[in-house]
This record gives sequence, C-alpha cells and structure tokens, in this order.
Amino acid sequence: MNIHRSFTDIPHGAWIDAWLPRWFRPYARLMRLDRGIGTWLLLLPCWWSLALAEPEPGFPNTVYMILFAIGAVAMRGAGCVINDLYDRELDAKVERTRIRPLVTGEISVKQAVIFLKILLLIGLGVLLMFNRLTIILALLSMVLVVTYPLMKRITWWPQLFLGLTFNWGALLGWSAVRGKIEMPAIALYVAGICWTLAYDTIYAHQDKRDDAIAGIKSTALLFGEQSRGWVAAFYALTVFMLGLSGWSVHLGYSFYVFLGVAAVMQIIDLMRWRMNDPENCLKRFRHNRDFGLLVFIGIALGQLL
Repeated sequence: MNIHRSFTDIPHGAWIDAWLPRWFRPYARLMRLDRGIGTWLLLLPCWWSLALAEPEPGFPNTVYMILFAIGAVAMRGAGCVINDLYDRELDAKVERTRIRPLVTGEISVKQAVIFLKILLLIGLGVLLMFNRLTIILALLSMVLVVTYPLMKRITWWPQLFLGLTFNWGALLGWSAVRGKIEMPAIALYVAGICWTLAYDTIYAHQDKRDDAIAGIKSTALLFGEQSRGWVAAFYALTVFMLGLSGWSVHLGYSFYVFLGVAAVMQIIDLMRWRMNDPENCLKRFRHNRDFGLLVFIGIALGQLL
C-alpha cells in the first residue's frame, strides 16, 4: 500500500525557537542544529575508532572525544550549508526540503557563504589540536565534503559517496591515537560505508517521488521495491566488518554481545520498515544513532574487559 502525506523533517517549536536568539534561528536550521541525528552519524565512527585504537585496556581519550564532538557539529553544519547552496533550486521542488532557509529567503547566498567560512574556521581550530597525519587526512576529506552534494546529479549511488565522506572519522580517530593508519581502521571505515549505504537508502525513500520528478538520483530509486533486501545486505556487511575490526585488535567478549544486540535491533527495525511511508522511513533512519551507540559501548567495554 502506498502512503503519501504532507511531510517535512524540519521541526517547528523546537528548542532552538525557545532558547536561541531570533536572528540566529535560520542559521541553526541551515546547519541542522535542530536535527542532531546527522551529527551523531558523523561523530560515532570517530568515537568507534578512538575506542578501537586504544593501545592499552582503558576508556578512549576523553579530550579527543570532546574535540571530535565539536568538530562533528561544525563540519556537519558546514556540509549542510554546502549542500543547501548547491541544491537550493532542487530543494524548492521537494516537499521535505522546500522550507529550508535558503529556499525561503530567510538567509541570502552571501550570508550563507560567510557562515560557512565561520564553521570551517571552527573545524580548522579543532583540527590543529591533533597530530600532523590527522591534520593531513582531515584536509583531504574536504574533497569529499565539497563534491558529495553533486553526486545525486551524476550517479545512482550518492549514498556510497556519503558513506566515504561521513565515515572518514574512522580513519581520523585511529591516526589521532596511533599516528598511522592500519588495517583495523580500514575495516572500520568499510563497515561505516556499508552502514551509511543502509541507513541513507532508508532516508532517501522519504523523497523518492519528488526526486524522480526533479531528476535526482538515489539508491532508493535504483533499488525500488527490492530495497529491503539491499539494505539487509548492507547491514549484514556492516556487522561483519565491525566484528572483523574488533577481532583484529582482540576485543573482549562484551564487544560481540553488544554488536549482537545492535544487529538484532536492526533486524527488528528492518522488519518494521514501511518504505512508502516517509514518517516511518525517518523513524527507522533515526534509530541508527542507537545502533552506533551500542557499537561504541561494545568497543569501549571490549577494551576494558
């Protein structure tokens, strides 16, 4: 059964309306500050990697965790600004995005560019707190940050490019602790890419009608009614590669317990997914934060125990 209703994921009456000054609210919405799920999905591979890279039994470096959190907020915001600058004409054609600040005129292109520079400067300030390899790797990631929003015009696999971009932190966390890149970090990066292919395919199903009309490509449109099977395969690969990365550094049994719980949670969520219901798609997408947190707790406890 096809379900269609007026739908947007931009909340009104949220905390930013109660706590932030009026002049800053459009900027907060531009950088998706009112929707923390994107920041979590960018941050969690960084925390996974920090925890996995600990050379001795113990909790991951708390200072590094805080620095990555600040960087995730700034860089996720910067990525959203870049995306909206590229897509402001396309966003006007998609029900979920047609009230974004650049579409409605609440923020001008010039104002958005200035705000983008501020966010990038914050990200650079955080980055300079790390070692040279981490700085170089993070700067290289800007190629992905700038080009990813264009991929929906070029390929049916923009979710793959989002995965390459959003999970770069799996390499950065390891390099910040170890000063080099090794196979466990690469396995973790591949796990993150598969994870993104799964959750962002679910997310893309919200817009598939409007995307088809506007000429926007996505794995949701590519896979169509076969999406459930593809998403299940991506989740399975995610769990396998996470298990491989944990095994490669000899994590304790608690890691596999939490990974198993996270996997079962995703199986249940996938069974409840209604791909033609935008609100259900958004709900299933958001549950990936819980999956990522369970994996992080599992890695941290696996190191401690």
